[in-house]
Amino acid sequence: MRKRGIDHIVHAVKDLEAAREAYARLGFTLTPYATHPWGTRNFLVQLDGAFLEVLEVVDPSRMEAADVDAFSFGAYNRDYLASGEGMSMLVLDSEDPEADRASFHETGLTTYAPFSFERIARQPDGSELQVAFDLTFTTHPDMPDAAFFTCRNRFPENFWKASYQHHSNSASGVAGVILAAEHPAELHEFIQGFAGNRELKVTSFGFECETARGTIHVMTPDGVRALYGDICPLEELQSPQLVATLITVADTHAMADIAYSSGIAAERKDWRVIIPADELHGMALIAQEAS
Repeated sequence: MRKRGIDHIVHAVKDLEAAREAYARLGFTLTPYATHPWGTRNFLVQLDGAFLEVLEVVDPSRMEAADVDAFSFGAYNRDYLASGEGMSMLVLDSEDPEADRASFHETGLTTYAPFSFERIARQPDGSELQVAFDLTFTTHPDMPDAAFFTCRNRFPENFWKASYQHHSNSASGVAGVILAAEHPAELHEFIQGFAGNRELKVTSFGFECETARGTIHVMTPDGVRALYGDICPLEELQSPQLVATLITVADTHAMADIAYSSGIAAERKDWRVIIPADELHGMALIAQEAS
């Protein structure tokens, strides 16, 4: 079973322009807007080998309800946004979509029909090139508000651009994500199968799963609060939620200074800078130095 790494996260928002302003105020370089044929629109924060996809629904009429064998990316995010904004999906990398699907099936994870799409990506010089992706979805019945898939990038040379990866806040990579759950132990088999890693580290508040790029932290709401403070509302957690993205930065002081000067209520906690969810459209952002 191949160990997969974090490829990107999907941050679903109701107002993409407002979210773009918030990310820009935090010192991120942003890609141009792009649209999907199923009625969503996004921009990206490219980091080293992984990225944040900030996405809104622009045309629900173009979304079809998923049948029993298919997963509808657009409809899922539409329904997610009906109850609020935040980190709606976690995505790991893929070398072979068919092998991913077979691996999911063998480990007891829910599988769906293969899905691929293409779009045009605007380059830093204004030119346009084709990008294409193969997605392999899986879900867990006890996590209706969190979805998961792997993504194979068929034209990485057209997608990754160095000028998009230079950020004034010194951000460099994705260090992990936090999944809050009342009963973390009930999710360990799913996370193991999704990440392709049987080895977990048990913690006081749940467990950690190392991926080939970044760590999936599954912890109780009390654990999230104990380690990171009140980064998001967890008092009435109805089901497991993806609540925060951890990124690496070269200089936490630079990250904090940019946030403070922009009027964003960041908090310095130990060696981290924490942007609470209410400052970033429902998703908390935790910056820590790469070392």
